[in-house]
Amino acid sequence: MRSNQGGFTLVELVVVIVILGILAATAFPRFINLTSDARSAAAAGMAGGLRSAVTLVQARYQATGNFTATTVTMADGTTVAVGTGATGGFPTAALAGIGNAMRCESGTACNGFGWAVASGSTVATFTQVGAPAACNVTYDAATGVVTNNATTANC
Repeated sequence: MRSNQGGFTLVELVVVIVILGILAATAFPRFINLTSDARSAAAAGMAGGLRSAVTLVQARYQATGNFTATTVTMADGTTVAVGTGATGGFPTAALAGIGNAMRCESGTACNGFGWAVASGSTVATFTQVGAPAACNVTYDAATGVVTNNATTANC
């Protein structure tokens, strides 16, 4: 007696594997956007660094007790320009201020980010090199507030 065995042929299995491969190659990139996630995470890191720098400079300003000083000398010798009066020791939005506090390379480059301050403004905007303009972090020297505007959607 001969028994009939049922199952898939090798050709059928290969066809199924090819179809799954095609689906994977077209569907996965739509669900995985690692570039936006990486840019968003880098901006969050920059925002954290800015917040830390602002807090350290303001703490040093207050520790000196001289509330009319326009500069603060940090423990490593770095001089940071600060606002006086209502701005209470927050670093200025310039290379001598927040730029020195963050150890920026220049007035336009800071640790992989480009940054700029509009003329007459107290707000410095940090944008990751190669990222869209909306994917940024801002620092307001008048209030000391750091705002992370970078989300996965706009990066």
